[in-house]
Amino acid sequence: MMIVQGKGEGRVASGWLKRTIARYFGRDGDAALLLYNAVVLRARQPHWYLDGAVPDTVDGRFDMIAAILSLVLIRLEALPEGTEMAARLTERFVTDMDGQLRELGIGDIVVGKHIGRMMAMLGGRLTAYREGLAGDAATMDAALVRNLYRGEAPADPRAVAHVREALCILHERLAAVSLARLTLGELP
Repeated sequence: MMIVQGKGEGRVASGWLKRTIARYFGRDGDAALLLYNAVVLRARQPHWYLDGAVPDTVDGRFDMIAAILSLVLIRLEALPEGTEMAARLTERFVTDMDGQLRELGIGDIVVGKHIGRMMAMLGGRLTAYREGLAGDAATMDAALVRNLYRGEAPADPRAVAHVREALCILHERLAAVSLARLTLGELP
């Protein structure tokens, strides 16, 4: 049996395929793709979920990505030339979250509302982690419990300390990483 394509059908399918590939693998010239992928890979490291007791759920994974992303955005803020990369990285985050929501079955009508809430959550976490990094361990622990554990500290008190120490080390090491290295997706 031979299937005959109607005029224009191949272009529609081709366009859909290109958009799908672009959403998952990045568009040409997407300068933030390597850095965003590095953020996600860092956030998916097992120690956060095992030693740090971050819930290995959709919300827990979002919260961990937001934590690592916040530290990278704080580093980019400190670089005079980091503004554009920070904007592109945030756009990549929005694109990824949009795709994730659609995969979960969230429809077009409400995706925008969810993205708006996620952006507000990212902004809140960015402020909380900035203050936590500038303060003492108790300030950072409070920010982590409120944002990473959704207000409920894990049973093992060493879990919060593990996450705090790992994030503080990452923050300290990021201070020595250039924009060029970050653009290549190099996280310390």
